[in-house]
Amino acid sequence: MADITVTEHLLLHQKRSPHATGQFTGLLYDLILSGKSIARRINKAGLLDILGGTGEVNVQGEDVQKMDSIANRIMIYRMERCGALCAMSSEEEAELIRVGPEFPRGDYILIFDPLDGSSNIDINVDVGTIFSILRRPAGNTGEVTVEEVLQPGIQQVGAGYILYGPSTMLVLTTGQGVHGFTLDPGVGEFLLSHPDMQIPEQGYIYSVNEGYWRYWDQPTREVVKWFHNCESPDGKPYSARYVGALVADFHRTLLRGGIYMYPADQRKPDGKLRMLCEANPLAFLAEQAGGRASDGRHRILEKKPDRLHARTPLFIGSRKDVEAVERIYAEQS
Repeated sequence: MADITVTEHLLLHQKRSPHATGQFTGLLYDLILSGKSIARRINKAGLLDILGGTGEVNVQGEDVQKMDSIANRIMIYRMERCGALCAMSSEEEAELIRVGPEFPRGDYILIFDPLDGSSNIDINVDVGTIFSILRRPAGNTGEVTVEEVLQPGIQQVGAGYILYGPSTMLVLTTGQGVHGFTLDPGVGEFLLSHPDMQIPEQGYIYSVNEGYWRYWDQPTREVVKWFHNCESPDGKPYSARYVGALVADFHRTLLRGGIYMYPADQRKPDGKLRMLCEANPLAFLAEQAGGRASDGRHRILEKKPDRLHARTPLFIGSRKDVEAVERIYAEQS
């Protein structure tokens, strides 16, 4: 395979993606540059005293890790200067981040989780940056309102994640399939390594934190019991795998099939995962790769968030596995 960079790949497919303008390509260039910068710091985390927490709590009520704060600052600094954005929303920030008049502004809105799974850095487990790209509604001018950002996921024009693991990988969709690019440290470029990624129709792995069993309602317990007892396509029982970092668990699901589940429970009746910066971008990727994403009853991409940090249950992965979840919830209603 020829060494095709992300930019070259976008230019090759630009005719099939009407929104893949120079502004959009520039946005992705700066997003990738941010990812490279975050990856460099993660690779040296144990040497630079950037492991552990800051002692602060973010808007989600979660302990802020040092690398959370660093990744968030990198993303905001780089992206507000890229010239393609009018606003951003970060998992780490309570309010909408509007691009000020001191910077050139564009037509796109970026929503991101700067470092998903950051608590795993201390134990050297994969973490990642998740992002969603929206276009500002046509005809809107002036200061961006929160309502303009609260778009259903089906209106995304791009989404993806950067996985920081044994290798650093960018997985991206612009609505024309899902493609994976691996960072070649020798040339400093993300090169196409996984073209046209597809989730198997049915998998053999289910991923859920069963330690929360006591907090689930009966329909959710029935869903998980179904995966205890069903068979994979080769006639074997499903295997349980759970990393505890959404990006890592989803990446495995994308490559090998199966299902990742984070249901609602007594403590979090609306679910835990953020709709805009986690569920929507991964749902877009899943559907573009032939899979499905649901809250158990409704398609994730059709749900309209009512606030920046709206949450949702999430069942995502192979089409048949997600359909099984929806069927069980319907039967238990």
